[in-house]
Amino acid sequence: MQLHDLRPAPGSRKKRKRVGRGIAAGQGKTAGRGTKGQNARSGGGVPPYFEGGQFPLVRRLPMIRGFTNIFKVYYQPVNLKRLDAERFPAGTEVTPELLEEKGLIRSARKPVVLLGDGEIDRPLHFKVHRVSKSARAKVEAAGGTIEILPLK
Repeated sequence: MQLHDLRPAPGSRKKRKRVGRGIAAGQGKTAGRGTKGQNARSGGGVPPYFEGGQFPLVRRLPMIRGFTNIFKVYYQPVNLKRLDAERFPAGTEVTPELLEEKGLIRSARKPVVLLGDGEIDRPLHFKVHRVSKSARAKVEAAGGTIEILPLK
């Protein structure tokens, strides 16, 4: 085999359709566009969402417009009022794994945010991914500590 023997595989290369070049070419006169009408015109045609004048689906369903941010972080909220003294005695280290075990969150693999709804009267040591200002103030006032875990 030599360089001049190289050819593309049969059927892999297709000739361009040359429309509007006479009747003998097979795509002459109307050039495959049919006879008259919006789609036969230069620059004609309708947008993909056009439904013949019927009120389009995209306008009937306004709630599905926009986009989904794939980088959004969904936190699992935990309020201070849910940390009762029986399950979380003073000095307990509250981690996502412990919260999952006690049934306060669904999964320890997803990030946890500590929120300040409720009161806390004993020192607890939190390891969470985010904390609100009010929750931080209440935990520190009760003598507890907060460690912020990195997001994975």
